[in-house]
Amino acid sequence: MLNLNLPPDAVQNAEFVARRLKEQADVDGVRETVTVDWNGRPLHVGVIDVPLRSLYYNPATHRIRAQRGHDPDVARVLEEDPWRSESQDYLHRLLVGKPANPDEVDPDFDALMDSLKSVDQQEPGLITHEGILVNGNTRAAALRELKRPSIRVGVLPPSFTWEDINAVELALQLRPDERRDYSYINRLIAMEEQELMGRDAADIARAFHVQLKTFKQERWILGVIRDMIDRSRTPEGAQLALSDFEGHQENFKELHRTYMKVAAASQERAEQVKENRIVAILLDFAKTKTRLIGAEFQADYLEGNLPDLLITSPDEAPAAVAIPGLAVSVPADSDPVRQARAVTNQVLQSRASESARHLPAETREAARQAVVQARRGMRRALDEAERDDRLKRVRQTTAERLDDARAAIDQSVDDLVQALGKDSLDEDSFDSALLRLKGSLTKLARQASRGVAKPGHGVNWLIKASEG
Repeated sequence: MLNLNLPPDAVQNAEFVARRLKEQADVDGVRETVTVDWNGRPLHVGVIDVPLRSLYYNPATHRIRAQRGHDPDVARVLEEDPWRSESQDYLHRLLVGKPANPDEVDPDFDALMDSLKSVDQQEPGLITHEGILVNGNTRAAALRELKRPSIRVGVLPPSFTWEDINAVELALQLRPDERRDYSYINRLIAMEEQELMGRDAADIARAFHVQLKTFKQERWILGVIRDMIDRSRTPEGAQLALSDFEGHQENFKELHRTYMKVAAASQERAEQVKENRIVAILLDFAKTKTRLIGAEFQADYLEGNLPDLLITSPDEAPAAVAIPGLAVSVPADSDPVRQARAVTNQVLQSRASESARHLPAETREAARQAVVQARRGMRRALDEAERDDRLKRVRQTTAERLDDARAAIDQSVDDLVQALGKDSLDEDSFDSALLRLKGSLTKLARQASRGVAKPGHGVNWLIKASEG
């Protein structure tokens, strides 16, 4: 948890803010104010000009809540002391960066800077008397990048608590006219926070301008993501962060819809589909691909393409699961569900190790190679599922399907020539693919020899080739 004591310059900042507010009140003319929503009531607060060097980024802002764990070492410093320069520099970096990859500058941030270059600050930010930014953290970061000396801000009453501050920030962000929404994961966290505070689900849904069923969907999705993060932890201390799941909004929503549909018939099948789809999401496959993963995907496609990852040890197969506090047990997960979870866990931990800065380079490289191999296997499985789905939609004769296979082999010839020319052929993968092709041709020859009354030259060739 963040240590949210007051910043070291709190007293000096409060004195400066109070003095400037008094000066403004004493000056003749119209006093500038900004209106904020506090507990459903409008609150009018005075606006003043404050030096940027005196202000602190809000470590509890919902704007970057999911990204705080991006760099675990600095994140620990942030939790211990959010006001020290290292922590504030980290918050600046997160405000500038992309939600899904804080190491890269967000194009929306560049657009904000361009706007501030050509047009002065239109809307005032919001601070506490102690100089903590409540609203306008990103604007303050942009103004600092532009070397501007100050920012216009409204000032909240001195009596405001952290709960009041969070409520005001959330109310401002949820205004329909706000330019930049929270990132997807930060929005989920804000919903969760409101529910944990005891607020009614229907009220939260209205505040976020969504239907109640959408709110329940979002809470389910965040629960799944938190479970994935817990399962990603490795013995070496690597672990995925909430920000690693940014950018998959539509994939997760479709996952929820499919899960609920399958669970109506079989909870076990639904768990299996969930695990299989999460692996595809972790490996960065698009929604058009992941929707091919249904109840039969693991048995029909995944087992033939990711056999090593589907192996579970006897230790992973408990006979039953005890319910804490009760003298009863329920059946453990079935073999297919345990296998699906084993694949997910291995991919989760490989992704966590791959991006863990504190691990040795060789460990990270081994994890990267494991992710690459898993992606290749998943791509083969999805390609096979897509092909079968296409064939179900368009009836084809056996000859037409063989023509499709011939075209694919012709393309493979071109790919092989290019790989050999660049000395980039993965010989082990190529050999494994040829063995799988041999197995398929053998099955085709067996059926042809049994069913074709008068074999032609092609069938005779196939039979002889399969015997070699």
